[in-house]
Amino acid sequence: MNYEPVIGLEIHVQLKTKSKMFCGSPNNPDVAEPNVNICEVCTGQPGSLPVANEEGIKKAIMVGLALNCEVPEYSKFDRKNYFYPDLPKGYQISQYDQPLCLRGRVGTIRITRVHLEEDAGKLIHEGGVTLVDLNRAGVPLLEIVTEPDFKSPQEARKFLQNLRNIVRYIGVSDADMEKGHLRCDANISVRKARETKLPDYKVELKNLNSFKSVFDALNYEVKRQTEVLEEGKKLTNETRGWNGAKTVSQRMKEEAHDYRYFPEPDLPVLNFSKAYIEKLRAELPELPGEKQARFVSEFGIPEADAEVLISDKNLAGFFEEVVSELQEWFKEDRLPSTDIKKFAMMAVNWIIGDFQALLKEANITPRESRVTAENLAELVKMVDLGQVSVTAGRQVLGIMFQKGGDPSNIVQDEGLAQVSDETALEQSVDKVIMENQKAVEDYRGGKQQSFGFLVGQVMKELRGSGSPKVINEILRKKLT
Repeated sequence: MNYEPVIGLEIHVQLKTKSKMFCGSPNNPDVAEPNVNICEVCTGQPGSLPVANEEGIKKAIMVGLALNCEVPEYSKFDRKNYFYPDLPKGYQISQYDQPLCLRGRVGTIRITRVHLEEDAGKLIHEGGVTLVDLNRAGVPLLEIVTEPDFKSPQEARKFLQNLRNIVRYIGVSDADMEKGHLRCDANISVRKARETKLPDYKVELKNLNSFKSVFDALNYEVKRQTEVLEEGKKLTNETRGWNGAKTVSQRMKEEAHDYRYFPEPDLPVLNFSKAYIEKLRAELPELPGEKQARFVSEFGIPEADAEVLISDKNLAGFFEEVVSELQEWFKEDRLPSTDIKKFAMMAVNWIIGDFQALLKEANITPRESRVTAENLAELVKMVDLGQVSVTAGRQVLGIMFQKGGDPSNIVQDEGLAQVSDETALEQSVDKVIMENQKAVEDYRGGKQQSFGFLVGQVMKELRGSGSPKVINEILRKKLT
């Protein structure tokens, strides 16, 4: 390629707090009935005064710490002046030159700043009329700004997914893009390959509301901007929207001076002691990247499997509970310590395979399902001991998912116990040999695949309840 993209992200995260950022109205922007969570402050009534939400500030700083940011001793709020119909005051309380957090890094991506502001309301266009819902006005909104360090749309999407995991692990936001809890603006330019100087223009893509739209819109812009430059034309600073198929010009991009920032006169300057910051740092949970590394080192599972697990905080927690149950089994039965990695591998195969598929189909979390960690661990154990086949185990899991219950009881009630008694198995093997003489002759003639066919016929005869290991042994003896 003659050109390469230069991409930076501006990410907005709605914080989970009981009340809004600068007033006592409930913070519930998803409520269906319009204009119920409002007051004189968030609707911009004359004479009303804001009061900063301490919980919102605390959660914002914790995100900054998770992104390896510096937290300055002092921070302040500013007024950002611009007119929108859903911004009742005619300005937004935000932060400009003294944000809460600065100069962070996640991997190779530098974080410019993390600051707090208030969200705007929502416009609803119906039947030629525009309605204003202010339930969202004043909701704590965290803005995370990166440096232009992304080299591809794929890298930007991956970072955004990782950031969603981080804020969910910390518990500061649900970060659901479909509900607007997590929104993204992307700044993109292209330059000639191997150039180091930043381009003299920047195109902003506004309000990308899914990981797919971030990826698709950036790919579209790379192609569009490359074509414009190859034609010898120039690109300018511009704001564009994404309609699902292409980007559309909306307006010329504003500069900082266009917003006429000045310090918010009704809110005091914030002062943070080192002790307070260290206290918040100590409250941070194990973050997704740390958990993934631990899963790989402690349990010996592949990095790709660990990445699937940590992508869902609930799934990762469920996995650890299953492994904990298996560890108890290991202690009680005094098995070799190396076996715990085998058990963990078995658990992860069931969890990111059949169990996760059932969760996705039902659109629920592990905590909402009827399958407990204890019962799944018992099922894994039964399969490992040969008490039930893998095929029958999948049946048991399906029943547990639908109705709940102990796997050993389900196996007994459904007659799914794996038969390992040689006498009983030998009868089924003899029957299959007698009814499949051609396959027997083919195997004795050197066709190894015929052996697998005969094993399958025995398992079919036993309705999947026979021990494959014992069946293989008996069949080989009788065919030699």
